[in-house]
Amino acid sequence: MWRTGLGLAFLALFSSLLIAAPAETKEYTAGKDYEVINPPQPTSDPSRVEVLEFFWYGCPHCYHFEPDLNSWLKTKPDNVAFIRQPAVFNERWAAHAKMFYTAEALGVLDKLHPQFYEAIQVKKLALASEDEQAKFFAEHGVAKDAFQKAYKSFTVDAKMRQAESMGARYGISGTPTLVVNGKYRVSGSLAKSYPNMIAITNYLIAKESGKPAK
Repeated sequence: MWRTGLGLAFLALFSSLLIAAPAETKEYTAGKDYEVINPPQPTSDPSRVEVLEFFWYGCPHCYHFEPDLNSWLKTKPDNVAFIRQPAVFNERWAAHAKMFYTAEALGVLDKLHPQFYEAIQVKKLALASEDEQAKFFAEHGVAKDAFQKAYKSFTVDAKMRQAESMGARYGISGTPTLVVNGKYRVSGSLAKSYPNMIAITNYLIAKESGKPAK
């Protein structure tokens, strides 16, 4: 009886130590898991860690990445500033970027962002012309004159000019790509999976925050 009781007590103690032991932190390597941006690019708020998502509504990979990204947004660290950045590589990408900035100017981006993906990826709508976009916005409660005013505004035009140079500045060659603090580029081609893109991004956020990665 003594030997059995001692064995059970030891097993319980050993199990509790296993549970209490911290999980090993995975290390990621520049050039293998992510890329270093040279030179580093300035961020909008130096007091926070900036994460940019370069995306395109016509990209099926971006569409399928959305659930993982949205889950991460609910739990991201408080010191992280997340910014969606439409990538512009040609006229069609530019048309969708302008649609994004028009929705942002009208204050309806949060509402329409998933609708844009749904329309293009599932319903196979082009949404590539001003007329197509005006009709789509009208179907979602935005008057045509309000759409046209925002679409042709100085603010949208300025953001489009900026977006056209962003890809080259950050060395973006495909989407979706996450950029951490203007220094690191996380792509699906290196990460190999959407969850791994998030894991690598969290590792780099911790690195930039001066904290151990979780």
